[in-house]
Amino acid sequence: MRPVLLLPLTALVLSGPALAQNYAQPLPGDPMATASSGRANYGGGFIEMLMTGRDPTPMGRGGAVYNRPGAYATYGRSTEPAAYPADPFEPAARPRTPGRRMAALGEPVEMERPIERVIDPRFRKQEVAYDGPHKPGTIIIDTPQRFLFLVQPGGRALRYGIGVGRPGFSWAGMKTVSRKAEWPSWTPPAEMLKRRPDLPRFMQGGPENPLGARAMYLGSTLYRIHGTNEPHTIGQAVSSGCIRMTNDDVTDLYERVRVGAKVLVI
Repeated sequence: MRPVLLLPLTALVLSGPALAQNYAQPLPGDPMATASSGRANYGGGFIEMLMTGRDPTPMGRGGAVYNRPGAYATYGRSTEPAAYPADPFEPAARPRTPGRRMAALGEPVEMERPIERVIDPRFRKQEVAYDGPHKPGTIIIDTPQRFLFLVQPGGRALRYGIGVGRPGFSWAGMKTVSRKAEWPSWTPPAEMLKRRPDLPRFMQGGPENPLGARAMYLGSTLYRIHGTNEPHTIGQAVSSGCIRMTNDDVTDLYERVRVGAKVLVI
């Protein structure tokens, strides 16, 4: 029988090829070399971990290790230096822009803007040519086209955009301006209250009043040319038969029209 040579385990670990791992030898530029210079040398590897509790892997020595959760080393100890910047992928590090809200997936989205209700430019006041038979000072209301014309001298007319009666409430004929009022009060007629019992029985004149800034009453009827607190309805058929204008336009018309002026509705 051949003799068997037994060597201590530590001799096998610390001798010859075992030093090939040599985790204790600092690499050039190793950021952990200075910090580990005062530690005992156990040769690295599993023995060093058992004896010291230190992480012998490249991550433990400051080396780069990929595909590992940020700031956590192999054995659960944080190795992120205090000078490292914050993780840009952490939700807390993402600044939130004022006026934005977070969607269900955590992505910032712009807040919805309210729908802007603007008047079609063709319904803005403008001067146009007129070659009809009516005298200056006459008001002509073109219901289908949603225009009001005030005839001017010299073959001209001022054209304003208007809102008219909805289907079933439009009308036609010749009337006269019987009365004018600034910031008129409003008393809904009985017929309207039957359709809309929620309406007030009386409303004082003012910015909230549906008759707007000015009103010109047409004969003995319930119809008026008046302003509105809903300017986005100009160009539409939404009223109960009255002719509505923007407050700026009805104020301008009010200053140009006298009581007794003729109003032709077609």
